[in-house]
Amino acid sequence: MTGQQARRRYLVLLALRWFPVGLSVPILVLLPLDRGLTLAEIGLAVSLQGFVVLALELPTGGLSDSWGRRPVLVLSAAVGLVSMSLLAVADTYAMFAVVYLLQGVYRALDSGPLEAWYVDATLAADPSAKLERGLSAGTAVTGLAIGAGALATGGIAAWVHLPGVPTLVQPVLLGLIVQLAGLVALALMVKESPHPAGKRTLLRSMREVPQVIAGGARLVRRSRILLALLVVELCWGFGMVTFEVLMPVRLAELVGGPEQAAKLTGPTSSAAWLAAAAGAALIPLVTARFGVARTAVALRVLHGVTVVGMGLLAGPVGVITGFLACYLVHGAGNPVHDTLLHREVTGEHRSTVMSMNSMVAQPAFSIGMIVLTALASGVSTSVAIVVGAVVLALAAPLYLPAVRAERRQPAPV
Repeated sequence: MTGQQARRRYLVLLALRWFPVGLSVPILVLLPLDRGLTLAEIGLAVSLQGFVVLALELPTGGLSDSWGRRPVLVLSAAVGLVSMSLLAVADTYAMFAVVYLLQGVYRALDSGPLEAWYVDATLAADPSAKLERGLSAGTAVTGLAIGAGALATGGIAAWVHLPGVPTLVQPVLLGLIVQLAGLVALALMVKESPHPAGKRTLLRSMREVPQVIAGGARLVRRSRILLALLVVELCWGFGMVTFEVLMPVRLAELVGGPEQAAKLTGPTSSAAWLAAAAGAALIPLVTARFGVARTAVALRVLHGVTVVGMGLLAGPVGVITGFLACYLVHGAGNPVHDTLLHREVTGEHRSTVMSMNSMVAQPAFSIGMIVLTALASGVSTSVAIVVGAVVLALAAPLYLPAVRAERRQPAPV
């Protein structure tokens, strides 16, 4: 497979993976609110996802390195289908808790194998390939897919009325169809080289997981850059609650309720992910001039500033303006961070280290859900958003080890 072929397949699979997420983003909080859950209950239910990821992230990353990217990706897509099917009918706290438990399994299996497969395929075709170009294209496609999904949800909420199907459930049903298509596409499009030690069965691969995890842990322990990048992801995961969860809540406070907010969050989320795609598309130009690591420092500070604006600017227009600026920076920051991560690892431990990166983000997101939703309920949503923004900006100095390494000698891709 050529690098161009791998890139095309990677982008198609990303679009199918993230379009259903875009469909669900505008209703993440609004659907359980509409079914009678309180904001604190929603925070507790969603937090379960992160704790499940914390428990399973490393084993599933090791499984991807030992068993193969393709079978893990297919398994994750199947779990995601079950989770979204249950979301369509969930109407109690217990049912939503099960939804997010399954989402945790899905995210743990899904985080890393596709990107690891793409990076390995690209480097196999061209060892000197600039990874930030392909990864920024992937982030741009992800943003476009999520934006299209969010726009579709807004359109469904405004114009589509299926007899017997609640408005907020209709995007979930569309997401099920797209996820099924994604499962088929994964099975057909992900091709990987045979494992160096021969064909792997699931049982044999599971026995090797502890050894693979130990190798990845030793790699992180020896690298100050990798360790700092993982702490960045910790801050990032906590702060993401502000724009992924609290923004619709703040908008609902300003416009008069969840249903009115749903009509705005659909197109707004769509525009935000288009802004994220634009930010990702511009990153190769910025990093070519300033370097990957220095760009990462600046983006962390800017991210915190934009989230503060989302929390403090007056009226729906101010909140939406801050939200769009936040996503512009968010989309630009992802490929930069991932490029720095891939510079420090090889294919043998790529999925494991990526799983470590995701592992710290998910429980941090869960802690952020508990802390910031409680703060929003007890004090105000604006205060909770500003606290999350401060945590986001505090990650900026953690990129300095990568800056020093890049200044001494450009790290080989």
